[in-house]
Amino acid sequence: MLRLVRETGTGAAQKFILGEQTARFEHVLRERLGAADVVACGSGTSALTLVLAAMGIGAGDEVVVPAFGCAPLAGSVVALGAAPVFADIDPWTMVVDPDDVERRITPRTKALMPAHMFSVMADMPRFAALARDRGLRLVEDSAVAQGGVLRGVPAGLSGEAGVYSFVQVKTFGTAGEGGAVVTRDPELGRTVRMLRNHGQDGVHRFVHHRIGWNSRFDEVLAAFQLHRLPGLADRLERRARIAARYTERFADLAVRGVLAPPPGRDGRCFYVYTLQADRRDALRAHLAERGIRSHVYYPLPLPHQPAFSRYAAPGDSWPAAVRAGERILSLPIYPQLTDDQVEYIADAVREFAVGT
Repeated sequence: MLRLVRETGTGAAQKFILGEQTARFEHVLRERLGAADVVACGSGTSALTLVLAAMGIGAGDEVVVPAFGCAPLAGSVVALGAAPVFADIDPWTMVVDPDDVERRITPRTKALMPAHMFSVMADMPRFAALARDRGLRLVEDSAVAQGGVLRGVPAGLSGEAGVYSFVQVKTFGTAGEGGAVVTRDPELGRTVRMLRNHGQDGVHRFVHHRIGWNSRFDEVLAAFQLHRLPGLADRLERRARIAARYTERFADLAVRGVLAPPPGRDGRCFYVYTLQADRRDALRAHLAERGIRSHVYYPLPLPHQPAFSRYAAPGDSWPAAVRAGERILSLPIYPQLTDDQVEYIADAVREFAVGT
């Protein structure tokens, strides 16, 4: 990392944002994905905002989003003056339910924004067909799913645009913040490219074609990501093998109140490995006593969050999202885990489920 900082700082261009390293990083990702464009930006959150803005989402519009997930799913919509409409999730996969999404489409709906969740990708073929049939825009929140593939299509490329996040905890995390927009639509990519840099087109400085944002990518981080990219496939494979072993060890525990995610490789991303447990807090304490760290993501559905509750219609409910928030527990899945450590973690979960 120090070498990359020095090379950037002493380079002839003396550019620390949106320079040659960023352009090379975008090019490499574009070639790997077969995308029309990849636009590196300041974060996964800003990537969502830039895509929605490029699509013209604004005041008076509705965007259907999952009720269960990270705040930017709703926050990016609200930031543009539009309204998030929350759809419930599948009780097992915890990704947004296409049937519930379809039920929530209204004449004000302008876009659908399904999200991949934990280790399971959303049913993008179904969402693509739904968006096409109803004349809606389709944004794929693939922030956690870089490297995932569903029916031969890389995560991020089933909708009009997708996003990646490079924040530290993601599968291709970096040493700071960062994200990218990926798309098969060159015109949409061109608009996002302008919006990330105050609406400038990259040719005429200080000529602003659109109201934009400061969401530019750091040259040192671009060089760092290029340095780490050759090992990404191996790290993702290791995550997948750990997940497969957990799922194998936990396959018979559903009747004992511990539900593993669905098995398989297609449509998987292995960002985190998340169980559902009837006695989640007791399981978490049991693991902590054995030196195993676990994590609870999203204990409250988005429509129950103070920031977004005003967008929830009176009497509306999201029972699967509520139940998931009460039961989820994520186990370690980072690729540096040894086989012995994986077995130790699996043994501890089984001890809790079978022995109590």
